[in-house]
Amino acid sequence: MPTSPSRMFNALLASLAFALTLAAPTLAQAQNLPKIAVTDLSYEEKVKEYFQYFEAREKHNNSYSANARASDSNFASSASMSERASSRGESSVIAASGTITTISRGELRKFTADIKGELLKSGSYRLVQGKPWTQQNTEKLFDIIDRIKKGYYPGADYVLFGTINNIDFRQESNPVQGSNAVSFSLALELVGEFSLINTRTYEIKAAFSAMGEGSDVRLANAAGTVISLNKSKVMQEVSRSLGDAVAAEMEAQFNPAGSSRSSRRIERQQETVQEQKTVIFK
Repeated sequence: MPTSPSRMFNALLASLAFALTLAAPTLAQAQNLPKIAVTDLSYEEKVKEYFQYFEAREKHNNSYSANARASDSNFASSASMSERASSRGESSVIAASGTITTISRGELRKFTADIKGELLKSGSYRLVQGKPWTQQNTEKLFDIIDRIKKGYYPGADYVLFGTINNIDFRQESNPVQGSNAVSFSLALELVGEFSLINTRTYEIKAAFSAMGEGSDVRLANAAGTVISLNKSKVMQEVSRSLGDAVAAEMEAQFNPAGSSRSSRRIERQQETVQEQKTVIFK
C-alpha cells in the first residue's frame, strides 16, 4: 500500500526529533571539552664561527728647526747659529684568533597545522588561537608560565608547548647493487619535545617527545641525469607524521573524552557508509 504524503512528513518529523534528542548530549559534551592552545615550535640554534683579527699601529712625531745669522763689515764681524731636533715614535701590534658562539632563538612557523588538525579529529579537544611570540634572542621564549600570565593564550584551559630538539636533513646518492641505477634521496627528521600545561594551576598534564619524518626517493639509470627531489613533499610528510605522533601521545596521557582513535576512525567510516545510503519512499 502506497505511503501517503502526510505519513511521510510525520515520519520525517519523528526522525528529526529523535536525532535532535541524541545530539543534545553530544553538544553539551562538546562544550565541556578542554580548550587547548598550541604554540609554534620554539627553537634555539648555536652557531660557532672562527675569527682572526690583526691590527698594526704606528705613530711618529719629528720636528727640526735651524737659525743662522752672520754679518761682516770693515770694522766688525758677528755670527749666530741655532739648531733643534726632536723625534718621537710609537708602534703596536694586536693579533687575536678564536671562535665566537652565537645563539639564535625564536619560533618556527611550520609543522603545527597538522598537530592542530589531528587534535580536532580526535574529538577530545577544542582549540583556541594564542598570540605569536615576536621577540628574538631572549631566554624568555622558553618561560611558558610567564607567557600564560601575560595573556598570550586567552580562553585556553591548557597550552601545548613544543620545542624543537633536533632537525636532521640528509641528501644522499647511492648506487643500486646489481644495476647501473643510482638512488637519490632527500630525507628530513624532526624531533620535538612537548608539555601540556594547565593555565590555572601550571600543572603539567602530559609530557612527551614526538618525531616527524619524510623522504623522497628517485632512481636514475642514465649517467648525468638531472634529478629534482621534491622538498615540499618531504615537508608535508614530516608535518603529518609529527601531528599523528603528537595526537597519539596526547591520547595516551590526556584523553578527557575517553575514546580511542581507532574506535573514532571506525565510527567515522560507519557514518560515511550511512550517509551513502538512500531511502526511497514509494
